Amino acid sequence: MKALLLDKPGPVSDLYVGQIAIPEPKPKEIRVKVHAVSLNPVDYKLAGHGNGNWSWPHVLGLDAAGVVDAVGSDVDQLSPGDRVFYHGDLSKSGGFAEYAITTAHTTARIPGNVSFAQAAAIPCAGLTAYESVVRRLDVQPEHTVWMQGGAGGVGGFGVQICANIGATVITTASERNHEFVKSIGADHAIDYNTENVVEAIMAITNGIGVDRVLGAVDASTADEGIEVLKYRGGLAAVAGMPTLNDSAFSNARSIHNISYGGAHSSTNYAAQVDLATMAEEMITLVADKKIDAMIEQTIGLDEIPEGLAQLQGRHVRGKIVAEIG
Repeated sequence: MKALLLDKPGPVSDLYVGQIAIPEPKPKEIRVKVHAVSLNPVDYKLAGHGNGNWSWPHVLGLDAAGVVDAVGSDVDQLSPGDRVFYHGDLSKSGGFAEYAITTAHTTARIPGNVSFAQAAAIPCAGLTAYESVVRRLDVQPEHTVWMQGGAGGVGGFGVQICANIGATVITTASERNHEFVKSIGADHAIDYNTENVVEAIMAITNGIGVDRVLGAVDASTADEGIEVLKYRGGLAAVAGMPTLNDSAFSNARSIHNISYGGAHSSTNYAAQVDLATMAEEMITLVADKKIDAMIEQTIGLDEIPEGLAQLQGRHVRGKIVAEIG
């Protein structure tokens, strides 16, 4: 089969299209004929440092959507022909290929009115935002939320989920993306390049601060999130934890570290199944047109290295999806 290969840890420019054997599913696994994959920052990060469990050449790609092609033993929840999508295990071979293997119990079905590209855009970014907003921060309609990086994958899905709940959404984005973030549900957009973000948020909230923060950029902006978090507020960090000192936990603040894909490497079977449960809940929002998949670019398998390089530059809006086959 055709696949995008990496011979050793290195830059995304080292990726190349080659031929490898079609993999066979083991017990509790399925083989998926891949139709679409989305690109995520974790893909270029993994390319750079590798993983001790990999064999070489390695196939990257954590988010994939396609059709079940074969099933291993002890699989009774899925059958060949089912349309599915999933967030893969970073310690194993991924979805930048014509066929991929994943575990059946972490995989969700795709509704008939959702495309493979839309489904592939969801897992890593969408489910990180979903776990943060719905499961950890328990955002409510009366809340005001600072969604950091609202034009990106996690931030963009987070803006939409909060807006769908009915919360007031403040987000940070370059001025060129203000129209975009407002079109997906942001009430206020702050240009982090030219404005003092903390002062702007305090002005918007009349000096009170926000109820919730999703730290989707880095540790430094997570620290800024602590500065604007009101009494009994909550912060979920997905791109670097804030400085954890006594002041960070003052005013009964709740701080969460989100590591969405960690369930695969854990021994917690229920947490692994919950990957599929959250995926089903999130894709239902897409099917009901309450959430947009934010696909800004559609590319081919051979264009993935260039797409990952764009992501590495940290100026990509929405999601980049590659169609395979």
